[in-house]
Amino acid sequence: MGEPMVGHLARAGYRLALFDATPGLAARIAATLERASAAATPADVARHSDIVVTMVPNGEVVRELVRAPGGLLEGFRAGSLLLDTSSSEPWLTRETAALLSDHGVAMVDAPVSGAQWGAQAAELVFMVGGAQADVERVRPLLDILGRAVFHLGATGCGHAMKCLNNLVTAVNFLAVGEGLVIGKRYGLDPAVMTDVLNESTGMSWVSKTHIRQRVTSRSFDDPFKLALMVKDIGIATELGRSAQLPTPVSALAQQLWRAAALAAEPGASISEMVRWIETMTHTEITSREA
Repeated sequence: MGEPMVGHLARAGYRLALFDATPGLAARIAATLERASAAATPADVARHSDIVVTMVPNGEVVRELVRAPGGLLEGFRAGSLLLDTSSSEPWLTRETAALLSDHGVAMVDAPVSGAQWGAQAAELVFMVGGAQADVERVRPLLDILGRAVFHLGATGCGHAMKCLNNLVTAVNFLAVGEGLVIGKRYGLDPAVMTDVLNESTGMSWVSKTHIRQRVTSRSFDDPFKLALMVKDIGIATELGRSAQLPTPVSALAQQLWRAAALAAEPGASISEMVRWIETMTHTEITSREA
């Protein structure tokens, strides 16, 4: 997702310093853009930047990018800002923000919804946590990259909202998949069922953008990875536990998604959750239209 985001910022006139853990990738991307150059280390990015944007798998990686030898903290100046658009653990975000604050560096968490297509089309939705002044400072960047910005509260609140959004999506995957296999066994056509859901109260992101496109078509190719969904469900359930809340639905969803992840190949799409439901029920969600 980071590559199309970089392209939008470069075309908007920002001067960029790029770093990626994959050798040669930053240089390849920079060669296609004006006002962009590859940096040797995260510290070099920070030395040349007022605002550093991160898009990495989780909060542990963000923390290491900050504090490891050659990391951002070595290059940051007082008054710099870290904008983390990753999907991270809120408690780790607050730890990283506290570390940065000790060095005069601000942090805003701004995870996204919209996946790869949203990044490519600059249609991302940002869920933002941070001080009001810091959020206003990064808003011009967010407005270039997305279609909506929601300021949820203090640092960490954006990451909390992100995992809760994905928890709701994960539970909906289970409900839609199970409903479709029950209907298929009863003799209903899953494609027509999906059309009914999308015109009725059962409509959801899963039914609108996933079933016909990736399940009845048998492509199972959503770019969002199943392992990342499992991670986000875990973050959400941990937030519930830390608040001493009973979360039976979340706990069951976590159990089922973990089982699907164990059965799937490495790098599998979230679409594989529906295939796992098919396997468990010995029922394929295929349509008579095909």
